[in-house]
Amino acid sequence: MALGVDGLVSGLDTTSIISGLMAVESRPKTLLQNQITVAQAKASAYRAVNTRFDAIRTAAEALTSASLQAAKTASSSSASLTASASSSASTGRVTFTVLQLASTQEVMSERVFTSATASVTDDGVRPSWPIQVLDAEGRVTDTIVVPAGSSLADVAELISASGYGLDATVVQVGNGEFRLKVVADSEGSAGAFRIGLTGEDGSPDELAFRQTSPAQGAIVDLGGGIRASSASNTFENLIPGTRITVSKLESAVTVTVGSDDAAITAKVQALVDAANGALGVSKGYTTSTAGQATATLQGDRALVQLSDQVLSAISSAIGGKSASTIGLQLTRDGKVTFDAAAFTAKLGSDPAAVTALLSGTDTTTGIAGKLAALAKTASDSSTGTLVQLATGRDTLAKAIQEKVDAFDIRLAARQATLTRQFGALETALSTIKNQSSWLSSQIGQLYDPNAS
Repeated sequence: MALGVDGLVSGLDTTSIISGLMAVESRPKTLLQNQITVAQAKASAYRAVNTRFDAIRTAAEALTSASLQAAKTASSSSASLTASASSSASTGRVTFTVLQLASTQEVMSERVFTSATASVTDDGVRPSWPIQVLDAEGRVTDTIVVPAGSSLADVAELISASGYGLDATVVQVGNGEFRLKVVADSEGSAGAFRIGLTGEDGSPDELAFRQTSPAQGAIVDLGGGIRASSASNTFENLIPGTRITVSKLESAVTVTVGSDDAAITAKVQALVDAANGALGVSKGYTTSTAGQATATLQGDRALVQLSDQVLSAISSAIGGKSASTIGLQLTRDGKVTFDAAAFTAKLGSDPAAVTALLSGTDTTTGIAGKLAALAKTASDSSTGTLVQLATGRDTLAKAIQEKVDAFDIRLAARQATLTRQFGALETALSTIKNQSSWLSSQIGQLYDPNAS
């Protein structure tokens, strides 16, 4: 901001002089601002590392004993059959023959109409409308009223909108030949329905509709005459915790439920990736690279210890066995490698040993358990080491900012003082100059021969 006191009398560049003085007096403020930048950078670094350790916690918790037991998969010997297993599924297998597929009930009107717009009520032909809805015993439970003059298409709309779980449409079966088709909304036996028209004596006449597809469920033969049935083509819990859907008649189909080795391997890979991510970020913040600026958290003891603990959790023997037996090893540069093929082979040959190393036993804590505990200690949202370190740097930055704000007030006051002082100097010099001019004029008159 222009000070407006440049030396009109003294000839001094007071704006520059004051700016120079203020620059000198602002040096402590600059140092404080640098400290704020450093504190904020460290807080950001701690949070970045904290995010990585939280990822370790998530990945490690997915490898608890319960999580490993919950990793199940179902496979089928038939490409036409689909099978899935829940986390609570029992391991085992079942072989069966598909005897019957579920089908949706369909009926068509016996009567043929000349068009979709032909009236169904004006010719007096029996059986007549309205449509009667029947229960399982053939008793009339309700009717679908068909107004006089309604066309075949109108009837189809009335049935579809009736709320009885039916869908009707007009079907052309030949030249000038149309029938009413009624289909259940639900598949299999759950969609069974009975409808009819009004016969000569007023009783329901189901023969007015011909069944073209029955309402039936699926049936499989488990052998020895033992059968299982389902209202649809999907069998729930044929093996507890499974869902099996059949789509064609076939013999000797086998469904097997076992451990999902691929899913478990992927979880271990995720843990290794999370650990390497945390180790890499920690190293980047604590170790300077030649020719580059000093690392933000150069030599930070807390991060160095956390990295060492991650490596130790993986390298330490558990129950007398090394992690290398399941494909986990450390490299010279402080990273973790994972041999997925070796892990899968070990999982297939000795799943108990894999579970013991990863998830532990009643008396030992496994690799995943150690890493989960370590990560939680570091990244817990309220008590985590990294969280507290970041919060501490935030508090420090805030305290320094308060000092900067106070310094700004003092600097503003100092600048105002200097401005007044140099202004007063110019005023005093102006007064002296005016007095000097007056004295010079008076002296000049004393020696001026032409003065009166």
